[in-house]
Amino acid sequence: MSRVKRGVTARRRHKKILALTKGHRGQRHRIFRRANESMLHALRYSYINRKDRKGDFRSLWIVRINAAARQRGLSYSRLMHGLRKAGIELDRKSLADLAVARPQAFDAVVERAKAALAAG
Repeated sequence: MSRVKRGVTARRRHKKILALTKGHRGQRHRIFRRANESMLHALRYSYINRKDRKGDFRSLWIVRINAAARQRGLSYSRLMHGLRKAGIELDRKSLADLAVARPQAFDAVVERAKAALAAG
């Protein structure tokens, strides 16, 4: 079996890790072993936070919808219940956008929800 010299491969692997940890503090971007740990943690945090961001946006939309609904005499939960009864299938992102950008359209949606609640 022939001899395999790994210097080039190892250097390339190390340089890749050190490039990924470029903005990290202290040894965490200079020394390979510390940089590798730092990179693994950073990648884990970025993965987790990509998932968390979706929940953060959902919370923001709910807050906006609730604020707009309360100005029109309904709570968030009553509005959502009325929309379900009226058969209006708008998601929270669209509703929040309507509440902020097109208040007249949101008014129309709220009136339909109120009518559905009143109808019983």
